[in-house]
Amino acid sequence: MAQLYFRYGAMGCGKTMQLLQVAFNYEERDEKVCVIKPRTDTKNGTKLLTRIGLERETNFTFARRDNIYKKIAKDCADVDCVLVDESQFLTPAQVDQLMEVVVELNIPVICYGLRLNFRQQDKGFEGSTRLLQIAHKIEEIKTICSCGRKATINARFLNDKLVTEGPDILIDDGKTKIVYRALCNNCYHKLKKEL
Repeated sequence: MAQLYFRYGAMGCGKTMQLLQVAFNYEERDEKVCVIKPRTDTKNGTKLLTRIGLERETNFTFARRDNIYKKIAKDCADVDCVLVDESQFLTPAQVDQLMEVVVELNIPVICYGLRLNFRQQDKGFEGSTRLLQIAHKIEEIKTICSCGRKATINARFLNDKLVTEGPDILIDDGKTKIVYRALCNNCYHKLKKEL
């Protein structure tokens, strides 16, 4: 029986790399995958690109208003698995549509994304919140802070300064140096005190 998975982790934990590994494993067995990502993620256009250089073209990207179930049912109903990158940018309705893919088409769906925004609020990423509510399986992909502790916080730095307020989605605009770093609670709170 197909299931909906949510695999989450802090920035830099290798979510996209793991997605590409899963795609490779399916294709090595002559099975087909459908790799998708939201257009909200403007980095690299329609490609997935890992920090270590691995990349892959998506089958399609989608806008917030798009019905993912209808697109998959029409163009990808013959696949063995659907893989979704940057799933935090999904709308709640799109998460429900992915559940329809699982139930109606019997295709497993594996979503990769962030659990929390940089302000540490679930309501910041509605896609993640909905996935946490309805996914059959929820799995953490772990990474470490520069101090060696487990990193769970996605910290945003603008021009090398930690920020704790601002829009949920802020991708490099070419004007401001925007960096996201995975931090442990200790390092995050130490930097926050310095603000």
